[in-house]
Amino acid sequence: MKTLLIIIASIVFSFSIFAQDQNYEEEKKFDPNRNPEADLKVAIEYAKSTNKRIILDVGGEWWIWCHRVDAFIENNKEIKSLIEKNFIVLKINYSKENKNEEFLSKYPEVEGYPHFFVLDKNGKLLHSQNTGELEKDKDYDAEKFIAFLKKWGPVR
Repeated sequence: MKTLLIIIASIVFSFSIFAQDQNYEEEKKFDPNRNPEADLKVAIEYAKSTNKRIILDVGGEWWIWCHRVDAFIENNKEIKSLIEKNFIVLKINYSKENKNEEFLSKYPEVEGYPHFFVLDKNGKLLHSQNTGELEKDKDYDAEKFIAFLKKWGPVR
């Protein structure tokens, strides 16, 4: 009987992980109305179930470089694939409508936007990345970006 209960519990747990995997959807825009604490909790649960790391993408719809980094990722298949395979991207709004000061006070000071914080699957800060260091002219440098993603991706 005990074995049967363990098997049933394992099946239910497997289905719940599958459901989480199918239902998690990353936000595509910075939203001043979102709750970053609640969003991070969901991202951590998903990261644990998928063995991914988390990138907190801090910025706002008001800043051109936030749009540039999104377009750069979207248009570079290798970078997009590395992110999808290894990371959960959580957009954290910083704007005049909502600076998310309480949430961001837990992390190192941000010098410019967009800014990335890399967290492990449990939400522990691993790295603070000034994205200006990944730029090249009026865009981003693919080699630098790939090196950043490979360095901070999960160990597999």
